[in-house]
Amino acid sequence: MCGIIGVIGERNATPILLEGLKRLEYRGYDSAGVAVNHKGEIHCNRAEGKLINLENRLKERPLIGFSGIGHTRWATHGAPIEINAHPHRSAKVAVVHNGIIENYSELRQRLMADGVVFLSDTDTEVIPHLIERELALGREPELAIRLAVGYLEGAFALGILIQGVEDKLFAVRRGSPLILGLGEGENFIASDATPLVPYTRSMLYLDDDDVAILSRDGVRVTDLEGNPVERVIKQSKVSSDLSEKGSYRHFMQKEIFEQPFVLGETLKALLKPMDNRVDLPDLTSAIDLSQVTAVNIIACGTSWHAGMVGRYWIESLSAIPVGVDIASEYRYREPPIIPGTVTVVISQSGETADTLAALRYAKSQGQKVIAIVNVPESTISREADAVLYTRAGPEIGVASTKAFTTQLMVLAALAICIGRQRQHISLEQEQGYVQQLLQVPDLMERVLDNDAEIFEISRKLMHANGFLFLGRGSCFPIALEGALKLKEISYIHAEGYAAGEMKHGPIALIDEDLPVVVVAPRDPLFEKVVSNLEEARARGGRLVVITTDQASEGMVCQADDVISMVACGDLIAPILYVAPLQLLAYHIAVLKGTDVDQPRNLAKSVTVE
Repeated sequence: MCGIIGVIGERNATPILLEGLKRLEYRGYDSAGVAVNHKGEIHCNRAEGKLINLENRLKERPLIGFSGIGHTRWATHGAPIEINAHPHRSAKVAVVHNGIIENYSELRQRLMADGVVFLSDTDTEVIPHLIERELALGREPELAIRLAVGYLEGAFALGILIQGVEDKLFAVRRGSPLILGLGEGENFIASDATPLVPYTRSMLYLDDDDVAILSRDGVRVTDLEGNPVERVIKQSKVSSDLSEKGSYRHFMQKEIFEQPFVLGETLKALLKPMDNRVDLPDLTSAIDLSQVTAVNIIACGTSWHAGMVGRYWIESLSAIPVGVDIASEYRYREPPIIPGTVTVVISQSGETADTLAALRYAKSQGQKVIAIVNVPESTISREADAVLYTRAGPEIGVASTKAFTTQLMVLAALAICIGRQRQHISLEQEQGYVQQLLQVPDLMERVLDNDAEIFEISRKLMHANGFLFLGRGSCFPIALEGALKLKEISYIHAEGYAAGEMKHGPIALIDEDLPVVVVAPRDPLFEKVVSNLEEARARGGRLVVITTDQASEGMVCQADDVISMVACGDLIAPILYVAPLQLLAYHIAVLKGTDVDQPRNLAKSVTVE
């Protein structure tokens, strides 16, 4: 979950490293550090906490060098303090690391028996000492690195400097993502493309157990035995503009308001022009959807909530059963595989460790796998049988917003496609559903026009100690997502429930101090939700109801606050109804003064278990 950056070129590396770390800080912000190789010495500077602390240190003690590595940390082994910050060093080696070394304790004991003194509590620190030991035996740097990596078990992406070897920067990848950026007179490594696009669009994606040797003039990639390997150079389409905050106060705010645009961009890739039909040729050529008898959706966190909405859609449009699993549970449950089942994995980053492991398990059992990801060339996208890309662009805020709604858009298109391929819905029905999808960008604009109203409601609710979110049908997962957003960025305890379950326990919590946020589109379950709302009102609950203009008039007497929504089709309601919940969480967090973009203890890309 950490972010790493490296550069070798003809200009001072430190400003490039710092700028790259700013773009990677969403991956971890417990500490940060840089190291440069210059005039026969490795010079290092590290700081606890946010990147600004490192910037201030570098103003006091600048580092100059033409090759360097940087790191922003999400703490796994060892507290988030300076001694555990990267880069980690031995006498002649500096390393930055994203991942977990599973056998580090055993390696540490062996090295300590040889007289090595450790200065940190991290798993990473064994790596430079292993390389150092190989160098002391007279190995050339490249061989020393390959031999040292052979001792490691776990997941890692490494950037490595060797003292006295200023014309080379080394990188290794296993399990954790690592990209090479190919420039003119300079070359780069990074955890993802966002810090590289200001300098180059040419990217080379490393595979597991690749070793890369970078110089100013080029890159060379080998396997762990030193055999040359070829990796295809891709041209990144990541937008540098989407990685900038612009005039917005926070990235999360910007990303909420980008949703009409990115939903439109996602739609363009899903539909057949002119005839209002879903068009997924890469998927239908790889998998015969007409023969699918069941679907299993696997994801984590917000993506899991998207998968739960997808279950309602696929079951209703194709009449086949759908299971939804949390990836970290699925991979260890080793469930029986039913013939005819297709697995769908969802991951914003395409690198989520548990989701990737679930994908590999499904493939080992002979299943076809569809991936829904936001990052082209990510590991999950490369290993799946078919890929459906969301077009959210870089999402910097740790709490997912636009990635979630674009995942929903893709799942809706997938549900329509499966239903049509299985002949459960007619051509006319397909075109009707597509017409609903085409309305989403404009309707989302209108939903976001309620921002000022939602801000005022947030002012009334900001001091609450807990929240209850309720929804039914495909909006039950939206209630879960609303609760998660609030927890993530405001640190207020919140629970999401199916509204019909309120009487089975949560109703005991309801009093005049507990806000109850009810997601209530005017759909076939609307009257049921109204009944649940009346039960909450009878217990003195403070009610905030999100519902359509037509329905809100009858609810004013029951609700303390109503967020009025435009009328929309049942299919697209979940996509639109999550936006007020995103804004509610955002405004409450801002009013409480929390760090909206970088909430405590969280990181964007979960690449370790």
